Amino acid sequence: MKTPRTNNLAVGSASRLLGALLALSTTVLGCGDAAQPSEVVVYVSVDQAIAEPILARYAERTGSRVRPLFDTEATKTTGLANRIRREADRPRADVFWSSEPFAVHQLASEGRIQPMADEVWAAHPTAWRDPDGRWIAFAARGRVVAYDPTRLRPEDLPKTWRDVAAARWAGEVAIADPRFGTTRGHLGAMKAGWGPEAYTSWVRAMGENSVAVLPGGNAATVDAVVRGEVLLGLTDTDDVLAAKARGLTVEAFMPDHDPRRPNAGGTLMIPNSAGVVAGTSRPEPANAFLAFLGSAEVERMLRDSTSGNLQVAHPVVGDAGAAAVAARRAWEVPIPRIADQMDAAVTEAMDAWGDS
Repeated sequence: MKTPRTNNLAVGSASRLLGALLALSTTVLGCGDAAQPSEVVVYVSVDQAIAEPILARYAERTGSRVRPLFDTEATKTTGLANRIRREADRPRADVFWSSEPFAVHQLASEGRIQPMADEVWAAHPTAWRDPDGRWIAFAARGRVVAYDPTRLRPEDLPKTWRDVAAARWAGEVAIADPRFGTTRGHLGAMKAGWGPEAYTSWVRAMGENSVAVLPGGNAATVDAVVRGEVLLGLTDTDDVLAAKARGLTVEAFMPDHDPRRPNAGGTLMIPNSAGVVAGTSRPEPANAFLAFLGSAEVERMLRDSTSGNLQVAHPVVGDAGAAAVAARRAWEVPIPRIADQMDAAVTEAMDAWGDS
């Protein structure tokens, strides 16, 4: 492994990105028997409909067989990460492709994601790779608040994430179960970025307001808004895009995290990430597939998919969304700090919201 250069990889922000970002039971495909040496087994927490064309493109391009394992909307990322932990003595997966980077970093810190091949690490943009060479990040989406524009005017919306916990929104906010998915990382980012006292205050205020903690993932919070059960749903841009594609009346906005403090405002951007599972018996196919995931081609496919991801590792010159990212101050919370804080943040939230 080449000596990594230090970098301060952080998830970024831009309120003007809204225009650019918003313009399953567990399923095993061909994983019944042991994989052959030339094959690659990929655990995938990205939505199956989004990931399958990318997996098919790789198989067509290389002639290799890709064998994916998908997880449910409610437990994705967390469920697959725990499976990798259970299988540590006899790994079945070669690559973990996650819809967020925080669980991948946790696994890497535990020694369950191994360093990638030097050439794969060196080829990926510095700002979007683990300095220790264990994972890459690409294709981001934003954390937003969904609302029904027939019920709320833009001027009525909370300006910051802290304002979401104001008394006026009591009984009107839904959030996905924070033990899973991007909600878990978002709470970790709040605790890491705001500090423990401010985070505790926000969590308690949300509990006093009887925040609705929903199973079913971020899509469930959008559905709760569409059905009129709440006014605000804490979710991701891709879930709003999916609802709009179904003809539902819903919009999203990006509150600042705290514009009063330097480097504390803006929108949390959450990239995909991927790494090679430690102990794989197929390191060469695993690294080849990882290199494909980190390519500009895959990032374009994710941008053009219904998830509407933003190209961050390979931005396009003239791309309005990428230009907005470059022009705006990022909410600089490094991924390792978020990963370190998120379990404690989730425990604190569930303790406060357990009876919500």
